[in-house]
Amino acid sequence: MSAESATEKHGPGTPRPGLFYGWYVVAGVLIIMTVTAGLGFYNLSVYLKAFVAEGGFSVRATSFATACFFVASGITGLGVASLIERYDPRWVITAGALVSAGATLGAGYVSELWQLYLFYVLFGAGYAGAALIPGTTLVARWFARKRSIALSVASTGLSLGGIILTPVAASLIDRWGLQAATPWLAAGFVVGIVPIAWLLIRPSPQSLGLGPDGDALQRDESGALLPADGIDYRDAVRSRFFVLSTMAFIFAMMAQVGVIAHQFRLVATRSGSDETAALAVATMAMASIIGRLAGGWALTVIPSRGFVFALVVGQGIALAFYSQAQTIPALILATVLFGLTVGNLLMMQPLMLAEAFGLKAYGRIYSLSQLFMTAGVAVGPAAVGLLYDWLGGYEVAFLVMAVSSLLAFLLILAGGPVRALIESKPHA
Repeated sequence: MSAESATEKHGPGTPRPGLFYGWYVVAGVLIIMTVTAGLGFYNLSVYLKAFVAEGGFSVRATSFATACFFVASGITGLGVASLIERYDPRWVITAGALVSAGATLGAGYVSELWQLYLFYVLFGAGYAGAALIPGTTLVARWFARKRSIALSVASTGLSLGGIILTPVAASLIDRWGLQAATPWLAAGFVVGIVPIAWLLIRPSPQSLGLGPDGDALQRDESGALLPADGIDYRDAVRSRFFVLSTMAFIFAMMAQVGVIAHQFRLVATRSGSDETAALAVATMAMASIIGRLAGGWALTVIPSRGFVFALVVGQGIALAFYSQAQTIPALILATVLFGLTVGNLLMMQPLMLAEAFGLKAYGRIYSLSQLFMTAGVAVGPAAVGLLYDWLGGYEVAFLVMAVSSLLAFLLILAGGPVRALIESKPHA
């Protein structure tokens, strides 16, 4: 029986028996995030190496171009958030997949610096439309009590992409060259995202006559559906928690993405092996899965703020160790320590914002935080590349990223309790 027919049988406002459809949405988001992360986010370091080796671009120039991916993603995200509040998110996800595929096709023909920048701008715009903003918004709509678990499962796709697809992409580019490999990678965006979005994803539980977690729809005395609970957009973005937590994630993600963008090249250079570098990317992704699933469970019993404290300190320690690691065992160990924090930090930003401000204006609040966060994300790869060229190595660059993680700790500490605002204005 389809979800729609089940709703007709049991009537709107009645929880549907059996498996809650939200878990099908989680499965769809997981698959889509696997594709967007494996062929997009984690693949940035593979593209960086390929453009340097095949295109003759410098590490610094390619690092600055990579930053455009995150800037374009952040700016596009504002429009994406508005669109998914007004229209079916599946159309937005489909458009993001097609833009990503088109940009990927063009990557093999990049020969000039302006073309390199154009590739990353289009690639970032497509990523924004198909990845985190629509995915996390959908999960937040479908779950309330089990949101941390659902989000941890869905965002596991980010790590699975690094395990399953990034090594495949790296192998194709290494064996065939960028121009021959990109048509296959572009096809992966279309085949791996568009059918999944339309088969598994539904816009909201209300579209199937359900409430979050499969509960009955909440209605007022007249029988009208109650609006989503939460804080008004303007109140939320002016709050101390929003400002300082966003600044914290700027520094935390600057460190994280700066390292991820250069990880493949660092490990390949220090180990002398592309295979070891691909193993490191996959190992980080596997550690990220373990850490994220454990984190999703842990968040049902411990405060989110304390969990983030542990993550940013752990990331700082891992990056300090990474800066000094030279042998293959040390590099893999540093990768594991770093990976345990990677997925959780990315998951915690949308989770904390939903917890702090509710769903009333969640998409716009999250997209604005993401836009500001891209300042740090964009600076990360460029800063690491600049320090590498200036100092002739990655040691100091990774130590700077470790310090950035510790700054995030201080900002979260200053931001105050997560739910202070929504508890003081529960029906704003």
